[in-house]
Amino acid sequence: MSMEWDSANDCLAFSPPGGDGRCVMHRRAFRALLRQEPTPAACLAFAARNQAALGLAARLKMQRAGLGPGARFHITSRDLRGAISGLALTPAEAVEEEARKGAEQRP
Repeated sequence: MSMEWDSANDCLAFSPPGGDGRCVMHRRAFRALLRQEPTPAACLAFAARNQAALGLAARLKMQRAGLGPGARFHITSRDLRGAISGLALTPAEAVEEEARKGAEQRP
């Protein structure tokens, strides 16, 4: 998964696994994760260390929102935190867990 910094939009951008769309995470979303004012370099370094979680967060968001492989969307720090904690599960288990949580939240 290749990642780049989109200076025009002040965000990390990448193609989600299994898709040709574009997923972005705004610089401000990294503030809570880095616990400091995020710079593009710090965001890229964090993303490189957490590449698997970014991919999982993107796949889960696509599934939750019913997005197709060419979709353009963003993820939040909450999406990424959930994926980081979900990596203790296999990707299939994480998707099932996310679906279960969504079903529990519906009235």
